[in-house]
Amino acid sequence: MPKYVIEREIPGAGNLTADQLKDVSQSSCDVLRDMGPEIQWVHSYVTGDKIYCVYIAPNEDMILEHARKGGFPANSIKPVAAVIDPTTAE
Repeated sequence: MPKYVIEREIPGAGNLTADQLKDVSQSSCDVLRDMGPEIQWVHSYVTGDKIYCVYIAPNEDMILEHARKGGFPANSIKPVAAVIDPTTAE
């Protein structure tokens, strides 16, 4: 199943409190639960004004549906072509 990186522009994302991040996470999980097992949230990286999310889904349309239903942006959706890390150099 394809893996995607979603860029969400959320001003002040890096200043969200632990409780606010929990609320956002719960909203996302509620939508995912309703959508079924085809779409999965792997993890996210919170930065200053953006959140970068890694998802597994059959297509970009499902990612967009999740964003629409959850009420959060999906400013950019990019399929992951490969994953590398320091062991790739070995």
